[in-house]
Amino acid sequence: MRIYKSKNIIGALLITFYLLTLVGCASQNETVTSDQMHLEYVGVAAEQAGMHVWGSSPVMGPDGKVHLYAAQWPMDTQKDFSGWFKDCEIAHYVGDSPEGPFKFVRVAIADQDGTFNSPHNPTIKYIDGLYVLSFIVNDNNDLKTQRICMMVADDLNDNWRPATGAEADGTILRKSSDSTVWSYTARLGCANPTLIKYDDKYLLYNKSVVKRAEKKGYVYTYGVAVADNVQGPYIHQKERITPEKMPLEDAYAFTMNDSVFFFSRDFGAKKGNSGGGLLWKSSDGFNFPDESITRAYEDLAFYLGEEALEHAYVYRGKKHGHLERVQVLSVDGRPAYVYFAVGLNVKEGFGSGSHVFKVVYE
Repeated sequence: MRIYKSKNIIGALLITFYLLTLVGCASQNETVTSDQMHLEYVGVAAEQAGMHVWGSSPVMGPDGKVHLYAAQWPMDTQKDFSGWFKDCEIAHYVGDSPEGPFKFVRVAIADQDGTFNSPHNPTIKYIDGLYVLSFIVNDNNDLKTQRICMMVADDLNDNWRPATGAEADGTILRKSSDSTVWSYTARLGCANPTLIKYDDKYLLYNKSVVKRAEKKGYVYTYGVAVADNVQGPYIHQKERITPEKMPLEDAYAFTMNDSVFFFSRDFGAKKGNSGGGLLWKSSDGFNFPDESITRAYEDLAFYLGEEALEHAYVYRGKKHGHLERVQVLSVDGRPAYVYFAVGLNVKEGFGSGSHVFKVVYE
């Protein structure tokens, strides 16, 4: 993926990049072409005074409004940003268009403390006539106990119920207790889900921080659990799907033209600084060849200019603004808008917020 700087248009900086897409049926020998797109910075999608808003996952409602599900927690409860795993809840925002403005509606999934603590990093999909909301929780602020929950609903009124294949509290996936499975050595549980339906199977991608095979230490990496029904149960696949040499965080999976794609944070800064991200491509959803991994986007300062963030209040990351927790709104089978969490804000009294970019095709 190549990136080109362009001029400001209505106060927003455009970039041009190429997203690999597929022509014809999915196979190892298919022809690959490029569709040209412009990624246009729109602005802040969701923020609240006195709150950190972290990530926002979009879904289009039947009325044409866009619903965002975002993690949020009060700024004053934890001064070191640790509220994400101690005091978080999942909030529901609504906008008349993908560009917003988005207004807070209600808390969708509340923090219950104890063994259903700090629901965080939500991602929502509409699959098989159901809204499917996946997120993480932990036990009593202990990151080692992170696990994935899955709730489903027939509408967007936040009457969520546990998936039928889940535990009573909605837990759908934990780190594996099988020593032959890739996540057995995970030190921070099982986290950061992203769900797709592909080839009549349901693929729940998940992150764990596992022991390195090639040298000492741990690495952030992804695997996949598979189900025959969107509500599970989901079964861990034994091998992880991303290589040790390419650590990643906050993957978002989507399908386009019979192929599977990831957007992710470039956590190891392998193809640029860690404030930007990567695009991964797979023809089967299980194998992401090295040659398919390309740089996809940069940090916020790349789009706005460093001067725009000069006086920002920084709560996480650096002043150039890491783009994290990428989430995608697809329309007619291809990305139309992308939403990122950014750990700074130029407005006093406002914590981290969600930012939206528009994808414009030529």
